[in-house]
Amino acid sequence: MQLKKRMKKEPEAPKVEEKKEDEPAEILNRFLVGRAWEVLRAARIQYPQAAREVEKTLVKLMSEGKIVSKVTGEELYGLFRRLGFRIHLETRIRILEHGKVRSLEDKIRERSI
Repeated sequence: MQLKKRMKKEPEAPKVEEKKEDEPAEILNRFLVGRAWEVLRAARIQYPQAAREVEKTLVKLMSEGKIVSKVTGEELYGLFRRLGFRIHLETRIRILEHGKVRSLEDKIRERSI
């Protein structure tokens, strides 16, 4: 009981809440949609320095609230193109036929047999 009384009498130390900064990947994860991550990964491989700068700028703009909408892969690809960087992406054509997804290569191979 004495301990309870003491605890009630002692003023609580003010709690210091540290504002935890979001990691850049977390910020990007909230805004990048569709194939945007694929475009960013390809840019990191093909143009590492430019991709880092674009990524830092995007994170800054997103955290400041200047970019509030989602960024698609097409928009990010267009941004790199306007900056003069041609990002090469792997392109696959798939066909949905009879409930099955098949590659165009398989479809052509089937017709030639």
